[in-house]
Amino acid sequence: METDQASAIETILSTMRRVAVVGISADPERPSNEVASYLIRQGFTVYGVNPSLQTVFDAPCYPDLAAVPGPVEVADIFRRSELAGAAVDDAIAIGAKAVWMQEGVIDEAAAGRARRAGLIVVMDRCMLKEHAARTARETR
Repeated sequence: METDQASAIETILSTMRRVAVVGISADPERPSNEVASYLIRQGFTVYGVNPSLQTVFDAPCYPDLAAVPGPVEVADIFRRSELAGAAVDDAIAIGAKAVWMQEGVIDEAAAGRARRAGLIVVMDRCMLKEHAARTARETR
């Protein structure tokens, strides 16, 4: 893993607790649902973002990042690569501190826009896997 990506992951996981999961699914078999559920169990405040859902995990689900109450620190993006840029632009617009594009989600242009706007960027990595690995290292 490149050094700046490792540094970005460490910064996010050690300092940010408010995560909006963009593209969350109500289906527990979907990765977005699994990751969000894990983050909640780990003490993160998680907001679901999906215009097709009213609630997820017995909490309100928001149609877009702008509708999420309070500050969003991390926009965790579960959208196809070709749709990720719009979510990144929304994260920039609301003043998020970071964007995390999940495994398989790659948009170099959007990542560049986010970095130029001052956001921390992680791309093509799983927040659950990275958090679990970090926790395992800490308990050794």
